[in-house]
Amino acid sequence: MTRDSSAPPASRSWKDIPQQVKPRAMSSGGRRRLLLAALGWAGGLAAAAALGAGVWLVSESWRNPASIPGAKPMPIRDIALVDPNGVLDRDWLVRTLALPPGATLGSLDLPKLRARILASGQVAEAALFRVYPAALSVHVTERAPVARVMAQAASGAPRTFLVARDGTVYDGLGYPAAVIASLPWLDGVKLQRRGGGFAPLGGVAGDGARPGAADLLAQAKLQAEHLYRTWRVVSLAKLDSDGEIVVRPAAGPVVTFGTQEDFSRQLAKLDWLLDTLRARGAGASAIDLSLAYGGSHQVTVTPAPAEDAAAAAAAAAPVPAFQLLSHPIPSVPREF
Repeated sequence: MTRDSSAPPASRSWKDIPQQVKPRAMSSGGRRRLLLAALGWAGGLAAAAALGAGVWLVSESWRNPASIPGAKPMPIRDIALVDPNGVLDRDWLVRTLALPPGATLGSLDLPKLRARILASGQVAEAALFRVYPAALSVHVTERAPVARVMAQAASGAPRTFLVARDGTVYDGLGYPAAVIASLPWLDGVKLQRRGGGFAPLGGVAGDGARPGAADLLAQAKLQAEHLYRTWRVVSLAKLDSDGEIVVRPAAGPVVTFGTQEDFSRQLAKLDWLLDTLRARGAGASAIDLSLAYGGSHQVTVTPAPAEDAAAAAAAAAPVPAFQLLSHPIPSVPREF
């Protein structure tokens, strides 16, 4: 059987049939609708951008009117001392800043003004903020005094300066006279000039190896305020050499504290000793709490000079748990 080669092959799809028809072009109405849709999208984006720019411009004009082209800067109308934590007030702040008349927020040199506030030493931290349209906000953190010291001022006359917990020495403005009078005097320290003031005092703040005088004063005020109120002079003369802080009260024995034992324990021992001596009618000229031998802590008491036989007998009477001596350091001290 022979196949007729002239018969066309069978087609499986209409797509296999050659198409000679030219596709119809888009009508003018379709092109117009497409163009209008594109313009609508572009217009919406432009409107959104314009709205955002307007909102930003309005908010910026409220926050910083000087940023508006052609706007005239306003003179500062208010200087605010925000959340003060000490005795300094707004009048002090205005005097310290010493802004020229008609000064504007844009004309302020904030780092320079901050340096003026910190120059006295009484302020530990300061932050200044422009508050538009015409206000300056100042936040300060003051140091608190723990002692006072007599020093030779630049004018040549001795003056009282205050000492902060970190050893900073400053004039001390705005404190009530009663607060200053309640602070003990520091002795055995060396003041060194630095600029227009003094360098911080060593031994006040302490370091990682040992506590300082500020730690002792803070603990005494917290734990034994009745003793702290009698302290008049705190000497650091032997702190570097022997690790000792010597306290001279208004009345009573001179007390030596050591930096090798917790101040809280030493204060507790001192309070007990004074009560015991008082109950027995005995007096003491010195109490040494600083002695340490082989990890144990010793206490020595130097009796006060006896004015009569009765006082001498009372001073010689034994007192439990510590040793009465006629010299400050015993040859064989008794353990407390």
